[in-house]
This record gives sequence, structure tokens and C-alpha cells, in this order.
Amino acid sequence: MGIIELLMLSVGLAMDAFAVSLCKGLRMRRINWAQGTLIAFSFGVFQAGMPLIGWSLGHQFERFIAPVDHWIAFILLGVIGAKMLYDSITEDPTCPVETVERLNLKELLLLSIATSIDALVVGITLAFLNTNIILSISLIGIVTFILSLLAVIIGNHFGNRLQSKAGILGGIVLILIGGKILFSHLGIIGF
Repeated sequence: MGIIELLMLSVGLAMDAFAVSLCKGLRMRRINWAQGTLIAFSFGVFQAGMPLIGWSLGHQFERFIAPVDHWIAFILLGVIGAKMLYDSITEDPTCPVETVERLNLKELLLLSIATSIDALVVGITLAFLNTNIILSISLIGIVTFILSLLAVIIGNHFGNRLQSKAGILGGIVLILIGGKILFSHLGIIGF
């Protein structure tokens, strides 16, 4: 997987955290940089840590799965992407609008875990593709941090109008990456 695909994968994985960060920004009366940075840091750490766990698990089973790894990558990324699309289209697109002065750290921890579960599965896929895991998790963490901080700022200024669009974009990107992996392995496309 090249750097462009890793960046696209990072953006796709960050979209759940982006949507939640929009809501967090919406709930702030004024932008709170310390809270925004903590939100972005939490999402970035979990989005980077979960693929590492998945990658470790994937390497333990690599010899059994290597002959069908491209199909597994295609199915996992397709399912995750389809779920993101479905959730973005069918769920209520509004965030709770009441403003909150203090950040609930327990809630932030749970949200960080919940938005990074798909990254755990993607980590398994990265193991099958023999991707540089340090580069991968670094990009995933950095991109998630930047997009989450940006989302807090955007959410504080513009509200929740972009929330469902973020999920739709993330789902489409993951499905496209899964398709590219499958078609490249089958020799249908050469990039």
C-alpha cells in the first residue's frame, strides 16, 4: 500500500472521529483550545493504537490467510465502508445542542474506543498487505488528530451540517480502497 492509499485510508478512518468532534465543537459556547486538543489527541491515539493491535493479531494468522488476504481486505473494508455509509444516511444527523463547559473524560474515552473499532479491523488488513505499520499508524494518528481538531473548530462555528457528509465520504473512501486492493491483486487494474 502506497503513501497515497495510506493517506486516503487515514482520512476514511478519521471520519467517525471527525463527525463526533463536530458535535463536541457544537456543544462549546466558545472554542476551548485545551478541550479541542484533548479531544483530537484522544481520537488520534486510539485511531493509531487500534490498527497496531489488529496488525499484531493479523500477523499471527498470516500463514493461514495469505492465499485469500486480498478478498479479506476487500470484504472488511467494504463492510466497514458500507456501515459508515448506512449509518450516515439513516441516523439522525443532529448532535445534542446543549452547551457543555466541562469535558467528560469518561465519555471521551468511550467515544474514542467506539470510533476506533473499525481501525482495529483495518489493522488486520494491514498485516495481510505487509504494510509498514509504523508509517501506517503514524499517518492514521496524525490525520485523525488534525481532522478532529479541525472538526471541533468547524463544529463550533458552523454546527452539525457536515456531520453526515463526513461519514458518507469516509465510507466511500474505504470501499474504494478495498476495491483497489482486490482488483490490483486480480490484475484487473495496475496501480
